Amino acid sequence: MVPGQESPLPAPLLAELKKEWPKNRTIHLVFHGHSVPSGYHKTPEVKPFDSYPLITMGRLQKANPHAVINAIVTAIGGEDSKKGAARFKKDVLSMRPDVIFIDYALNDRRLPESEVEKAWRSMAREAKDKGVPVVFVTPTGADNVRYDAADEPLEIRAAIIRKVAAEEGVPVADVFSAWKAALKKGVKQDSLLTQGNHPNRNGHEIAAKVIAAVFGVK
Repeated sequence: MVPGQESPLPAPLLAELKKEWPKNRTIHLVFHGHSVPSGYHKTPEVKPFDSYPLITMGRLQKANPHAVINAIVTAIGGEDSKKGAARFKKDVLSMRPDVIFIDYALNDRRLPESEVEKAWRSMAREAKDKGVPVVFVTPTGADNVRYDAADEPLEIRAAIIRKVAAEEGVPVADVFSAWKAALKKGVKQDSLLTQGNHPNRNGHEIAAKVIAAVFGVK
């Protein structure tokens, strides 16, 4: 989504963000995935306050100053979507989330394409069965990625995510497209990464801006 566009999230959820005390309640955002939403920068260092779950929460809080927002990270470093799907009910839906963000594409490069599609579709359907909005997040960038090459594994995973999202009626926070757009504008990838697969604060800011845009926040 582009910042400022109308949000695809349910109107009641957006309305909850606008309520004031004593009519408001805590809004739970759950971030599920691998090391990037976990907050790993240069392994083994974890910087949650410089990573997109909490940066996103900050953006939403600024736009909704009366809201009580809670960012919950269920991500595990090194995990792929197959493992994430296996624990989705136990670790994610049990948090009683108001919205779930899923980010696994970087590690999904080691999985067969069919398994990637199956895992993402499974999580989307389990969330919908519980009436919980889910948002798919395409990947941040990485070293040695051949951007826009048809046979590039990360491009293929991003395409699978978009395909499943379209078929399941799930919004997409297309971080990968925003990352590539930044590179095309002349931003050096080294200025966005701490190491091969991990963004630094600048890279996480790109992701947070795109994710906040799902709420219609610039």
